[in-house]
Amino acid sequence: MDLDIRIGKESLPVNIENPFRFDISAVMGKIINFGNAKGVDLSPLSLDRLIPKMIKGVAGCEAGCPSDAHNVVRDGFGDFKLEYVEGGILTATRTMENDEVLQIKIFPDF
Repeated sequence: MDLDIRIGKESLPVNIENPFRFDISAVMGKIINFGNAKGVDLSPLSLDRLIPKMIKGVAGCEAGCPSDAHNVVRDGFGDFKLEYVEGGILTATRTMENDEVLQIKIFPDF
C-alpha cells in the first residue's frame, strides 16, 4: 500500500508494507519532517489519527470494498475534504494557512 503526501507541487511517497501493523510514529516523523522542510507545521492536524483511518478504509474492507472507503468519506475528518476515487484510492485535501494545499492519498495494493 502506498501513501502520498503532497504539499503544493512536492510530494513525499511512503510505502506501507503491512497496513495492519505499521509504525505510525515512523510514518509521522517522515511527514512532519517533510512539512517542516516546506515551512508548514503539520503536527496540529491529527494526521496520526487520519492516516490510520484512511488505511483501514482501504485495507480493512470487512463490509466489502469499497464500502469502508465510502464510510470513511461519509464520516469525514475535521477540515479535510475526503473523497473516494475509483480503484480504491482515498484522498484527503485541506488548504493550509499559507494557502498551500495539503493532499494525502492512499493507494491500495489490490
